[in-house]
Formats: sequence, structure tokens, C-alpha cells
Amino acid sequence: MSTLDRPLSAEVKGASAEATTPRRPKVRRRGESSPLARLTSHGVLTVASLIALFPVAWLVFLSLGPDKDDYLRPGAIWGKMTLDNYAFVLQNTNFFDWLKSSLIVSLGTTVIGVLVAATTGYAVSRMRFPGYKRFMWVLLLTQMFPVAVLMVPMYQILSDLQLIDTYLGLILVYCSTAVPYCAWLMKGYFDTIPFEIDEAGRVDGLTPIGTFLRLILPLAKPGLAVAAFYSFITAFGEVAFATTFMLDDKKYTLAVGLQSFVSEHDAQRNLMAATAVLIAIPVSAFFYLVQKNLVAGLTAGGTKG
Repeated sequence: MSTLDRPLSAEVKGASAEATTPRRPKVRRRGESSPLARLTSHGVLTVASLIALFPVAWLVFLSLGPDKDDYLRPGAIWGKMTLDNYAFVLQNTNFFDWLKSSLIVSLGTTVIGVLVAATTGYAVSRMRFPGYKRFMWVLLLTQMFPVAVLMVPMYQILSDLQLIDTYLGLILVYCSTAVPYCAWLMKGYFDTIPFEIDEAGRVDGLTPIGTFLRLILPLAKPGLAVAAFYSFITAFGEVAFATTFMLDDKKYTLAVGLQSFVSEHDAQRNLMAATAVLIAIPVSAFFYLVQKNLVAGLTAGGTKG
């Protein structure tokens, strides 16, 4: 055998050995899902997204129908789509007065509610005063009363303070609903911030208020974003209190103004649909502003309590 045949025979032996050796099955890493599992999850998420978007798309579609009874025969809308409903709402109703009232009340509730909730949550998270645990449970207890029970005493209180048919009165009413939940949320988020940061601020000569404003609040932006979003949505879409405490039709909020299209014997559903689409625009814009911190604030605020 020549020397040139030896390497060739070695290669042949190596190839045959590899062919006879069984391959080990591929082991997935921890947390890595199979292709079937990924396909199933994507399919489920796609279906869930379509289900969530369908009511919104249906509302927009109905708002393009010119007749109030088009919702009974939606197929006929395709041949007569128009923006006349939006033009009527913007030109012939008090829509912009309603929008102004909604923004004043919602933003006022957001600012005051977040301020009170943040200071309350920080005090309970960092300070140990007598009854601090019971205080938080009392806040939670206030959420158990239905609106019908609170309506009469709140009306009496606002009447005595001459705050009926005023923006401030409605803001205070909404804060009584938003602050308890937001205080619990902020307390849970402040618990996740190390107490050593407060101690470092005191070493540097900061007062407790200075520590709260300059050190703690910048770290609590996600929690503040969630509290602000909840306060805004609570005030923007509420109907019962706004209907009872606001008497001037120009001070109606959008949720109350939407009821003006419904009478005892008639309902202009095409105009209601167009108004509902317009109402969703400010909420969507506010959500877009706080979405970066929304998920982080929701998850971090629930880790400790």
C-alpha cells in the first residue's frame, strides 16, 4: 500500500464513523419555545387583537353612515359613506365646550390626584406613624361604596360649599375616587425604591420634602405615569357625577354631552358614533404620552405592598 492511500483510508473511516454515530437531539435553551408553541401564541395574540379592535373599527364604520338607522342595515353604508356626521357634531353642537370642560376636569383631577396620592403613598411607605396601616385600609374601604350611595351626601357637601356647577367641585369629587387607588399604587412603587436613597439625601443636607422632590419623584416616573393615566381616564369617562353636579349645558363633559343625542323617543346613533370617535382622540393622545412608563409602573407597583 502506498503512502498516499493512508490518509484516504483514514478519511473514509472517519466518515463511516460519523455516519454510524447517532446524532444527539437538539436541546432547547431554558425559556426557548418550540416552533409550534410560537406559532400557536402568535395565532392566539392575532385573534385577540382582532377581537379587541373590532368594536373600534365597527364604531368608526357606523359613524360614516348618514342615517340614524344605518346600524340596522350596515351593509348599505358602503355605498354612501360620508363625513357629514363629523361636520355636524363639530359645527352644530357644543362639542368644543364639552371638550374644554372634559380637559379642565380631567387634567385638574390628574394634577391634584397624583400630587395627593404621591405624597400619601410616600408617607406611608417611608414613615411609621400610629395607624399608618389602618389608614391605607380606610382608603381602600372608600372604594366599596356605590355611586348611588355617595351621590346625595356629596351633593349636600358641594351645595354647602357653593361648588355645584363648578369645575372645582367636580374635580374634588373625582379625586375622592382616584386618590385611594393611586395612593395604593404609589405606595407599592415607593416600596421598590431603596431606602438608602433617602438616607443619602439626608446626609447631603436635604429635607424630607427636598428628598421626595429631588430624589424620589424622578425615580418614580413609571408609577406616576400609571397614576396619571388612571386619574385622567376616571375623570374623562365618568357620567353619573357629571350629570348630577353640572347644570349648565356648556359645562357638560363629553360623556354627558353624548347623551344629548338620545331622547325619549329618538336616538341619533350616527351622531353618537361620530362623537364617540372624536372623544377617543384625546384619550389616545394621552395614552401615547405615558405609554413608555405605563407597563413598567404597573409591574413595579405590584411587586411589594
